[in-house]
Amino acid sequence: MTEFKSKIRTIEWVDTFSRMVDQTLFPYEFKYVDIKTGDNMFDAIKTMIVRGAPAIGIAGAHGVVLYAQELKNLPRDEFIKKLLEKADYMATSRPTAVNLMWAVKKQKEVIKNSKSDVKGIIEELKQNAIKLENEDIEINKKIGDYGAEVVPKGATILTHCNAGALATVGYGTALGVVRSAFANDPTIQVFADETRPRQQGARITTLELTMDGIPTTLITDGMCSYFMKKGMIDMVVTGADRIAANGDTANKIGTYTVAIAAKYHNIPFYIAAPLSTIDINIKSGDEIPIEERSHDEVTHINGKAICAEGVNIINPGFDVTPHELISGIITEKGILRPDYKKSIAEAFK
Repeated sequence: MTEFKSKIRTIEWVDTFSRMVDQTLFPYEFKYVDIKTGDNMFDAIKTMIVRGAPAIGIAGAHGVVLYAQELKNLPRDEFIKKLLEKADYMATSRPTAVNLMWAVKKQKEVIKNSKSDVKGIIEELKQNAIKLENEDIEINKKIGDYGAEVVPKGATILTHCNAGALATVGYGTALGVVRSAFANDPTIQVFADETRPRQQGARITTLELTMDGIPTTLITDGMCSYFMKKGMIDMVVTGADRIAANGDTANKIGTYTVAIAAKYHNIPFYIAAPLSTIDINIKSGDEIPIEERSHDEVTHINGKAICAEGVNIINPGFDVTPHELISGIITEKGILRPDYKKSIAEAFK
């Protein structure tokens, strides 16, 4: 398998702070910002300066280090008590993407298991955060390589939202599959849904794929069935924010609609996600909390109103695709297939 070199590093620990791409500025500006306090990291996650389940997880791990640095002058016992409280708080910055809770839990294990003094604990947390960063890229490359095996030669792949380098540390899950496939078959191309209401497909997916020279066509969310019927889409690959033990998958709102259309047109629909996105503690998608986001995301585009004032708004950030509509879940351990209860359980052994 030829390795594809992505040009993007979304988030990275630098000395005493976290550096990340500000994704609220796309497509007008590509800018790195430095996050130097725990509360600033909480806000960066909540306001989607950093977004994408794996990247949010790393941001959460960095946030715990930032809080630890702020508490460094406390006696050890008090430091540990308050830091665990701050870690729990960091995990509440967004509710749906389970990678955040997973990464914060990893940092809490470091805190609880450490025999070091305060300075030593901070260093252990920093090194663990960097380790999780580096592992994320390697995991994504494995996901990409496994996924590339099921991409037909010359395929047109439909994506929804952004599950690329900018949703991870620097390679991508769904777009990792695209990158790995494209490295060996440059006839691969992508159709990217715009992904209302925040246009992550239009603003972010098209940006990073064109940066990498991968042919990309932007379509609106309502066009996927049209192109499927015309035989212009060969497969669908999306990311995930949380996967239940039975394979039900929460992803950006609109994913469920794409999955239904793909099923009707006999087009394979794949999820690409690390095992850290699978929440084996919940039985089905009915238990996944769905974030309700600001109404302004629906009523405004680029700060300008697009609808009548006073109209009622409902804005769930995610929907859940039932496992029956999913052809496979591409992970770093291979492609999980139905029966998902069985294959997911096996993947965690």
